[in-house]
Amino acid sequence: MIEHHKARLMAMQGLCCLDVQGEDGMDATLGFLRDGKEGLETTDEAECMIHGVLGRRDEIDELLSGQSRHWKVARMGLVERNILRLAVWELLTDHTPKKVVINEAVRLAKEFASAESSKFVNGVLDAAKKRISRDAGDARDEE
Repeated sequence: MIEHHKARLMAMQGLCCLDVQGEDGMDATLGFLRDGKEGLETTDEAECMIHGVLGRRDEIDELLSGQSRHWKVARMGLVERNILRLAVWELLTDHTPKKVVINEAVRLAKEFASAESSKFVNGVLDAAKKRISRDAGDARDEE
């Protein structure tokens, strides 16, 4: 059974490692995830998330830059930046209800960053959700 929160946590950690090491660290990062105690389905989900974010990173970063007033993506904290990237990827893929995506991102920010970071993440993702819904022509961004 896939444990979605743990998959997000693993993906966020993997993205942070790759953000520091570059994509040359992919084998080591994925090996670390596979050697963990999580089940195969959860690990596979985390790997899918990592590859999904990396495959659309330029698009995601551009969207984040437009939604985070006065904060360039490169200036954001490592953890916050990768929580936001992961959440925006999930918002773009539309597989998970938007409220769940944002709540999970805020939860990760509270667990691994600070209370202020969780507020920042919430604000940026709320704006990103509205932008994505507007771009998709979906007036129902309340999911």
